[in-house]
Amino acid sequence: MGWLLPRLLAGLLALLTGALAGYLLGESAHVPLVAGLVGACAAVATLVVADTLRGLKLMQWLASAGRSAVPAKIGVWGEVAYRVERLLRQSEAQTRQERDRLQRFLSAIEASPNGVLLLDANEQIEWCNGVAAEHFGLDPQRDRLQRITNLVRTPVFVRHLQGGDHDTPVSFHGPDGSVLLTVLVRDYGEGRRLVLTQDITERERAEEMRRHFVANVSHEIRTPLTVLAGFIETLDSLPLTEPERRRVLGLMGQQTRRMQDLVSDLLALAKLEGSPRPPTDRWVEVGPLLERVLGDARTLSRDRHPIALEGEPRGAQIAGDETELHSAVANLVTNAVRYTPDGGAIAIAWRRLPDGGGELAVRDAGIGIAREHIPRLTERFYRVDLSRARDTGGTGLGLSIVKHVIQRHGGELEIESQPGRGSTFRLRLPPQRVRAAGPMAPSLRLVRREDTPPSAGGPEPDPAPRSAHGH
Repeated sequence: MGWLLPRLLAGLLALLTGALAGYLLGESAHVPLVAGLVGACAAVATLVVADTLRGLKLMQWLASAGRSAVPAKIGVWGEVAYRVERLLRQSEAQTRQERDRLQRFLSAIEASPNGVLLLDANEQIEWCNGVAAEHFGLDPQRDRLQRITNLVRTPVFVRHLQGGDHDTPVSFHGPDGSVLLTVLVRDYGEGRRLVLTQDITERERAEEMRRHFVANVSHEIRTPLTVLAGFIETLDSLPLTEPERRRVLGLMGQQTRRMQDLVSDLLALAKLEGSPRPPTDRWVEVGPLLERVLGDARTLSRDRHPIALEGEPRGAQIAGDETELHSAVANLVTNAVRYTPDGGAIAIAWRRLPDGGGELAVRDAGIGIAREHIPRLTERFYRVDLSRARDTGGTGLGLSIVKHVIQRHGGELEIESQPGRGSTFRLRLPPQRVRAAGPMAPSLRLVRREDTPPSAGGPEPDPAPRSAHGH
């Protein structure tokens, strides 16, 4: 109220000043009282007009929402302008804070791996994050305030959105059919709805792989068990000669070993998937490792194939788990031996890569693998030729083990094959996993023996070979 007394004093001073001036001027006309009264009224009127002009400036400033210059802070209107300006600045500060808080909240939702979409009471899009826009094939800016059912016409989604039961999510394929979505609707506010979306494609694929894996394992175990049960029934119910009995027992032993191999490979996979990565400070000598694999391969081959060790692995070392590395290379070599015709050459090689990494490779001279099979070779139980794989005793898990081992060592498995030109399986290791004293080799070169006739055809490697040693 500090503005009230000065305002009263200014009015009284104007009144007295106007009356005095009028009285003095009115003496010459012999009407001093009338002139004094007119002077007082004129002074008051002038004060009112000036006050009104200041009020008008204040109204204009308020109409501009405080964006123009603040009127002079004199008198009551100056006090009003000061207080209004303070309230405006406080309101602007609060608005900025709320806007920043809202922007942080929307940024957090935008960073969510799930889709979020807000609908008003008319099912129009108020806002959606980028993930929801990608899931539904929307444009966050262009499609705002558009009716969602005009843009997403999947019957399952429309029924779920317009139905009353929103407790259970629904699943359907996205607009392009490449992703599987699960959608959950939640009501909030006055008729508004929150639509949450999640891409469950990988989860469904993993679940499908799990179901196929269980089915494949059950089938692989059921077959030898059926054979064993039949042989046991035969031994129990039929009189057999000694040669027949030995033959039956031999076949029973073969089926038993087949189940043992399958269980061993399953346990190896479980161990690889559940154990930590191999250490980076434990170094494995490449030379002795490949010599062991070469000896195992020659034992398995029984001199039916020329098997050569190429490159200069002496002094080379790999950081990792020796048992896993041996298992991976042995699986590849066993695969080559099993599926290479007699006389076909096999090469085991080591070389340094230009970037400082290393490569372990196994090459055969077989008939090769068709291109359409190569991307699926590392799938569990996948076989290019089912009958041939069963004849040679493969479990269908060998290349899955190889892939897991090399990935655990930070590397990758590369497969090259062409029908009629053989196959090459390469285990590429990163530079941080390799150290060697020898020079870098430019390439892998297949060595044939002069006294060995070339194979008329080459092997078709088992896409899931199994090593005769270790895994």
